[in-house]
Amino acid sequence: MKTAVPCYYHLDVEVSPERVGQVSRILAAHLRYWDLDNLVEPVCRGAELLLTAIDQHATDKHTSIEMWWNGQHLITAIGDEDRDLRPDQDLRGCLAHLAATSDGWGCCASETGSKIIWFSQRARSGERVPLVPTGPAPRLRRVLKVPRALPVTQLAASAGGVLEGAR
Repeated sequence: MKTAVPCYYHLDVEVSPERVGQVSRILAAHLRYWDLDNLVEPVCRGAELLLTAIDQHATDKHTSIEMWWNGQHLITAIGDEDRDLRPDQDLRGCLAHLAATSDGWGCCASETGSKIIWFSQRARSGERVPLVPTGPAPRLRRVLKVPRALPVTQLAASAGGVLEGAR
């Protein structure tokens, strides 16, 4: 059985029309490397739409793209540095597409005043890969005597006199 390992990828790019296709191919290659072939099309399509909208509407074209895979969900986040780009007006069509094709999405501001738009894709139930299980580590290295083999008075003495009334 194949096990999932949490993965992370980060890419900084200056958005231009020719770079949108390049970024899409880079993201697709990472998704295939992580054995997430089924998520290539929706993730790359959402990223292409956002990058194209940023290219058309933003004055500052510097963009950061991040992907996180935890074994069940892939989260893709695209952050831009343009304070004038308004998601509710300039990116309305992209956000409607993300809402229709992803399992979750959102927009938030960063500490620097830029905005981050993210969307998530869930692996379908038949394609879910279990995380690597960790086995319990034994903590006790010495064997204790069975309490019934000892007289009650001896047990009370070893417990510091807690069971004095049991004599």
